[in-house]
Amino acid sequence: MDEARTIMATKVVADAAEALASCVRDGMIIAVGGFGLSGIPSRLITALRDSGATGLTIVSNNMGVDGKGLGVLLENKQVSKVMASYVGENKLFAQQFLNNELEVEFVPQGTLAERLRAGGAGIPAFYTPTGFGTPVAEGKETMEFNGRTSILERGIVADISLVRAHEADSEGNLRYRMTSKNFNPLVATAGRITFAEAEIIREDYLDPSLVETPGIFVQHVVKTDGIKDIEQRTVRVRQEA
Repeated sequence: MDEARTIMATKVVADAAEALASCVRDGMIIAVGGFGLSGIPSRLITALRDSGATGLTIVSNNMGVDGKGLGVLLENKQVSKVMASYVGENKLFAQQFLNNELEVEFVPQGTLAERLRAGGAGIPAFYTPTGFGTPVAEGKETMEFNGRTSILERGIVADISLVRAHEADSEGNLRYRMTSKNFNPLVATAGRITFAEAEIIREDYLDPSLVETPGIFVQHVVKTDGIKDIEQRTVRVRQEA
């Protein structure tokens, strides 16, 4: 039993910054899970910022907001290219794009999800009708299926993936909670090296029936910092009783 526990503990690291700094290099493709500020791996994003790596290509649904989430990488001038489906909450992003400091590849949200899934599944490319007839299709191969034209989209394989889970075990098996399931499971499989932060890290194995990302896809696990920011807090006016 002691030997089994020793083997299980190999993927858990205490210092996220040190672990990430040992892997990340300038010019890497980094895929990041989450949706806006929801379900993002905030501790790992901070560690990526602190690594000082530059010229990064970030693949994520969006780039957070000014000063939070992936926005901190923009502030630190670490990003040279972004592949995303939505970036409307970040003024610094717009400024860097308009100043030609940032290359942007807009990807329809469903296509982005499928490109990540394909990369993780070893599928090099696939056809989809989404984006045909728009700037998204420029320069891409096309083919007609059942009278409908589709464009060729390539799977995304990241050098490093950063994800956030609700629960993990020491072997890197992950379980997500609510909307964090949107992109985190796809990002987790698409990385050559995957770092996961989790709110709960169990000493024993997760129930296999609850595992959503098998540990074979995850190389490093850290405890999350507990931060859960909200992009736009909206509340109703309290009604009189």
